[in-house]
Amino acid sequence: MSDRHQLTDSDPRAQGSDVEPGGPVEEKAPRRRRGRRIALIVLLVVVLLTGGGALAGGLYYRSVDRSIERVDAFEGVPEESRPQVEAKGAMNIMILGSDSRDPQSTGGSRSDTIILAHLPKDRSSAQLISIPRDTWTAIPKSKEGRGGRDAKINAAYAWGGVPLMVQTVEKFSGVRVDNVAMVDFAGFKEIIDALGGVEIDVEKGFTTKYSLIGTRTFEKGRQTMDGAAALDYARERHAFPDGDFARIRHQQQVIKAILDKAASGGVLTNPAKLNSFVRATSDSVAVDKSLSLVDLAMEMRGLRGGNLTFFTCPVKGTGRVGSESVVFPDPARSKTLFDAVRRDSVPEILAISGK
Repeated sequence: MSDRHQLTDSDPRAQGSDVEPGGPVEEKAPRRRRGRRIALIVLLVVVLLTGGGALAGGLYYRSVDRSIERVDAFEGVPEESRPQVEAKGAMNIMILGSDSRDPQSTGGSRSDTIILAHLPKDRSSAQLISIPRDTWTAIPKSKEGRGGRDAKINAAYAWGGVPLMVQTVEKFSGVRVDNVAMVDFAGFKEIIDALGGVEIDVEKGFTTKYSLIGTRTFEKGRQTMDGAAALDYARERHAFPDGDFARIRHQQQVIKAILDKAASGGVLTNPAKLNSFVRATSDSVAVDKSLSLVDLAMEMRGLRGGNLTFFTCPVKGTGRVGSESVVFPDPARSKTLFDAVRRDSVPEILAISGK
């Protein structure tokens, strides 16, 4: 994985700016050896596969696992500042997403996604908490001296890469991050096409302002989407009063639809489809050096789409800090939620999320 272009504190892009009045600052798109695809989906599909226990399949997917790109996610993260482990056996995976080909972004600006995935000790379910990218919070100082002040949470990645993002999410949540996965939501198109499309229930009709085909209109109701349509659906935020919150909801819908289709659409029983699907995703996955998708999959072989819960970190609302449009977190409700995550209390997590 090539290093992302590092920005200085004075650069407005490093302050988490994305679509602000006047447009983003021009930036050369970073070179990368591979695009990041949706690592979580690969993990979950491997979970479904290894549940069958076929030796040949296990060996095959271990070879895939060994070929996955690795990142040093915890380099320079000071151990003394990290949260302590309260529930041994539970696991928290930070999923960092970007959209390198988002037509809504210009000048190479990024559309960042932050998800904290909690896997309970018994591995019978998973709770995925989206943290809005514009959340206003304290960013620790990176080893290069960047940060050390309040900013949008996704500024941490620009200032100090994955290690500073780990520190920031841990400081914000009080939850220890055990592993990291890198995602590129532009990879949705290839993944969904490999599945033969997914079923999405559109809550409200809308027309995209930016699209792979110019504009695209989505009618209300359940419908089958190919990769390009689902990607446009998951990207759109300008057509909704709640902007990025709508985008988060739609991303969550698409993630669950992919998993449901992979489990029930004949992919797992069709070797050709299965190989095409796994290769289309795993070739571009990036995870931290210690995460073995296959070993984790063996532990989670009973997991299905119905055991996944998606929700968004509690917020007070949106507003402005100087020239920036930001999201203000709700400290009290967030603390209650993340305390439950730390203690691995799934019933409390679900009660807080209203699920």
